[in-house]
Amino acid sequence: MRDTDRALVQAATAVAKLRCRSDNHTVAAAVRSVDGRVFSGVNVYHFTGGPCAEVVALGAAATQGAGELETIVAVGDRGRGVLPPCGRCRQVLLDYFPAIRVIVGPPDGLRAVPVADLLPETYVWADHQVETPAAPRTGVWPLPVVPVSRQAAED
Repeated sequence: MRDTDRALVQAATAVAKLRCRSDNHTVAAAVRSVDGRVFSGVNVYHFTGGPCAEVVALGAAATQGAGELETIVAVGDRGRGVLPPCGRCRQVLLDYFPAIRVIVGPPDGLRAVPVADLLPETYVWADHQVETPAAPRTGVWPLPVVPVSRQAAED
């Protein structure tokens, strides 16, 4: 693993120690852009399935104008160390940044792997869309179809 990858793990660990102090925030993530900037985020726990730390970090990078992202890592609170991304995060990472590397593994064997390695046989949205013919454009709103009403039954 490169020194920059170790520094990314340290950045996420520092955020986890500083910001993950409640049940609402239990995971921190750090992502590095190709120009070397680091962005972080924490998960936002909610019973409806709030966003994971990786997705929040992607949003933070986007708000700061980051372009291509090269490496990401998630770290659990209370010293749990590096955590692999969930399936949803793997799909989001692959869809937005197919070349991104993800730091995974046990403390004594951390490694950065391409996200595609974590998501074999990936789902591709475009491959599953049914092509529907476009309706002809007439410049007029289509008339609504009104169902025929039945006559009320007599009592």
